[in-house]
Amino acid sequence: MAESTEWAFPERVQPRPEDFRFDLAAVLDAAVMLHVEVPEDAFTASILGTERAGNGVVIREDGLVLTIGYLITEASTIWLTTNKGTVVAGHPLAYDQATGFGLVQPLGRLGVPAVARGSAASCAVGNDVLVIGQGGRAHALKATVIAKREFAGYWEYVLDEAMFTAPPHPQWGGAGLVGRDGKLIGLGSLLVQEAVGGETVQGNMFVPIDLLEPILDDMLALGRPAGAARPWLGMYTTDDKGKLVVGGIAKGGPAARAGVRVGDIVLEAGGKRVNVLAELYRGIWRLGAAGVEVPLTLAREGSLVRARVRSADRNDFLKKPQVH
Repeated sequence: MAESTEWAFPERVQPRPEDFRFDLAAVLDAAVMLHVEVPEDAFTASILGTERAGNGVVIREDGLVLTIGYLITEASTIWLTTNKGTVVAGHPLAYDQATGFGLVQPLGRLGVPAVARGSAASCAVGNDVLVIGQGGRAHALKATVIAKREFAGYWEYVLDEAMFTAPPHPQWGGAGLVGRDGKLIGLGSLLVQEAVGGETVQGNMFVPIDLLEPILDDMLALGRPAGAARPWLGMYTTDDKGKLVVGGIAKGGPAARAGVRVGDIVLEAGGKRVNVLAELYRGIWRLGAAGVEVPLTLAREGSLVRARVRSADRNDFLKKPQVH
């Protein structure tokens, strides 16, 4: 197995084949590296950049790669690299904004095994796990699940129960989380600070693999889950000492058109008081599908401002992949 020499974890934190009852080498070979190029005029270019790199995991024998969606959003070019050095072009097949999962179809033979999918529900806090990125044992890390809890992100994103591990893997985007049975139980999304035992610990946040099964067939057939899209405001909100503060506005998005400003404090959504980020988003989503009007009450420079935001489907703002 060819391994990258650019960086490596210390030997003591790398997994050893003799410590597992599954084929460790085969599981590690399922991880691939993604190199992604995005047009400069893409909607997400200013936030996520035009050149992106991360990981993915092969989940089917035909080479289908599961990755984290922000890596491949609006991608014009994707290259997949295996541990053995094989490089194959890929097509951005699907992206689900609710879970954050993305799918890439290789346009050639990767020649690597697929990893079996397990269940995050079977993995408890305190359990030992593996975090795997492309590069074999040198880029695989023995870790521990330090928390399972709700997670809300400023980009209008909520997970009912995300998984958090420590120590952190430095290439977390799309990295695979593997349980003691050798099955994939999550996919890396973020580097985070997590409170554990009164201390702040740096670690990784993972999207549970359980969220993929109900939507996989639709993603393969439609490029996204079936059904109406959630309402999107393009309002990047953060929880600042108990206040929901608008930290950014998507240019040309619904919130911008409605006159919402950076620095506004969100007090109510849909006529109901909101105090935490997840509560804000769930309140908006309960109003209906994309296109529904969302009434907001904002605090701005000591005054109350009432805005009525005509929500949208975020996918309508994104460049679509070219058909090969």
